[in-house]
Amino acid sequence: MKTIIFFFCIFFLVSTGYAQEREEEKDTLKYEIEELTITGTRTLKKIIDIPYSVFRVDKEELIYGKKVSAKDLLADVPGLFLQNRYGNSDLRISLRGYGTRSNSGIRGIRILQDNIPVSEADGQTVVDEIDFNALGGVEVVKGNISSLYANAPGGVINFLTDLYYPQSFIKTSNQYGKFGLKQTDERFGIKADKYRFTMSYNYRNVDGYRPHSNEYSNLVNGVFEGYIGEKATLTVLGNYVRSQLWMPGALTEEEYDTDPLQASKQAESQDLKRFTKKGRLAVRFKTFLGKNENNEFEATGFGTVKNLESNDYTSVTILNRYSAGSFLRFRNKSKILKRDNDFNIGFDYAFQSGPVTTYQNIGGHKDITIDNEIEDNVGNYGIYFYNQYSILKNKMDLYVSGRFDKFIYTRNEQLYNGYIDTERVFQQFTPKVALNYKLTPSIALYTSYGLGYDIPSADELGNYSLTSNGGRTTLNPDLNPQKSNNFEFGIKGNLINKKRTEWFRKIFFDATFFNYVIRDEIVPFIVGGISYYRNAARTNRMGVEFGFKSEPFEGVELTTNYIYTNFKYKQYDALISDLNGTITHQDYSNNVMPSYPGHILNFILSYEYELSEKINGLLQFDCDYVTKMYADDKNSVTTSPYFTSNPMAGINILLGKFNFLAFVGANNIFDKRYVGFIDINDYYGRFFETGEPRNIYGGLNISYKF
Repeated sequence: MKTIIFFFCIFFLVSTGYAQEREEEKDTLKYEIEELTITGTRTLKKIIDIPYSVFRVDKEELIYGKKVSAKDLLADVPGLFLQNRYGNSDLRISLRGYGTRSNSGIRGIRILQDNIPVSEADGQTVVDEIDFNALGGVEVVKGNISSLYANAPGGVINFLTDLYYPQSFIKTSNQYGKFGLKQTDERFGIKADKYRFTMSYNYRNVDGYRPHSNEYSNLVNGVFEGYIGEKATLTVLGNYVRSQLWMPGALTEEEYDTDPLQASKQAESQDLKRFTKKGRLAVRFKTFLGKNENNEFEATGFGTVKNLESNDYTSVTILNRYSAGSFLRFRNKSKILKRDNDFNIGFDYAFQSGPVTTYQNIGGHKDITIDNEIEDNVGNYGIYFYNQYSILKNKMDLYVSGRFDKFIYTRNEQLYNGYIDTERVFQQFTPKVALNYKLTPSIALYTSYGLGYDIPSADELGNYSLTSNGGRTTLNPDLNPQKSNNFEFGIKGNLINKKRTEWFRKIFFDATFFNYVIRDEIVPFIVGGISYYRNAARTNRMGVEFGFKSEPFEGVELTTNYIYTNFKYKQYDALISDLNGTITHQDYSNNVMPSYPGHILNFILSYEYELSEKINGLLQFDCDYVTKMYADDKNSVTTSPYFTSNPMAGINILLGKFNFLAFVGANNIFDKRYVGFIDINDYYGRFFETGEPRNIYGGLNISYKF
């Protein structure tokens, strides 16, 4: 029935589009596609020509408002579900259920910064090295994209540095807010005939809205882009981050009902925290070849050094990781049977290695004796291709892609505590086929079917006593990659009215139906604050995403996003051990996947005002409604639905070469209590991380152009 309703909605939208065009002919008005392009699909394409559900957050949408967490930028992207574990850090990003399993960092979604992977070789991602105040846009490609990237069955998010400014500038951005928020961002950009260079320094300090949840960070980002002749570009990207985060821990249901803002006593007594130092450097060369520039070649290399020291409930862990990678890409645009053909082929390589040393956590301090020391190595080799062929000129494109990946994991035990060194190898070919059909130059239908592949991260492969070898090997022999069959069908349009009449000057819509069948779903469970992982035999995820944005009146923008999901385990027999070591089987078949709501509704009303030629601003009201979620596979504990509202007002003043921008806003202005993050399947019932209470903030940005 829901599918029938969905297709009826599509028919209605299409019919409305045709009716609108007929009405336009009558009134001599013309709507045309807004020329938005995306690079996160490994080539430059207009959104209307891409057979995916794609969303771009543009620079104009990033001018106002708080930019402390990635959630501040992405909260209004249709299809995304975001949960901040500690208010600002440890963001969980879920796309159609992918990423939900992560209790720390991002999984199942490929994260890029200026098309350079932020995700590590094993797919684990933390976005602490991205300066959100220095961005010129964010691209979100939703749906299975395993045929182009490793570990990307959920999609790709590409954070783009603001590099294409009209003239050189210096800028200071300052944000202050409740719970001790102090953030300053200093940035300059140089524009010359032969190059562009921008650099930013970001400092942030937050006390946190729960005890033992303060954090600070220092971050430097820089991008240089040099132009070699008329056809080649050399880009150098670098960043360094130093941050520390204290963690208040998850609460039981009883603790949450008593005081949702308290910290876990165990978290305070064991001083849960994480200290990170990380630096990265990347170099990219891109050139066009041929008389008509029909060929494109790109070569990229990057390296990362990371030091992490963290306290959990039982251990102090010191990790030193060295990562390196490269990729080559070649593109050819030609004619086949007088039809446009776009062929791309590429090779990716990524490697990470380094020692991991653990000590016993004694009241928040590491013991003097090393508990264990291992060396982790992960290597990934991948080759991919894709071809987009115009079956009907300017109407229908056929898209065929495929990727072969080989992952090699080794974990060697350095202290010889009785564990057996282990190597595991995963390899898979993931094809995909898609169609994009333009009903009009500005409205397109798209559909695709492909295979998804998502390997466990190095942390997820940690062994434990309930595996088939009793935990004797350094890697879990039973945990397998999750594989999926992914189908989606949708319609999208992005229209602007060039006649600039009073009604509906801009319209954007995107509706997608998806159905995923997943084998060996990787599922987390927590014992003693430590996450372990197992496979569920079969899962089915079906859902509908809908996004609509319009300008009904001059200066007024109305946005509505809606997600409906039905995510269930179809076959899942779990092995459970109690505190006495007694092992039982639990059948969770037909249960709902935890930590994902059945319905998400987002509503945004914005008004851009203009007081004079040099003074303008923005008024915005943003609200979200999220239905209940389950906290465990057993479906024995649920969270309550919640509704949050977030108003914001800003003003922008231009005085000669100076620009002054000020804003003030509030998150959760009605101070609703809700669960903002769920620690899935905690044995002791510590499921709940409290969402952000009322938080008033403000900011002042000053820039000078020269």
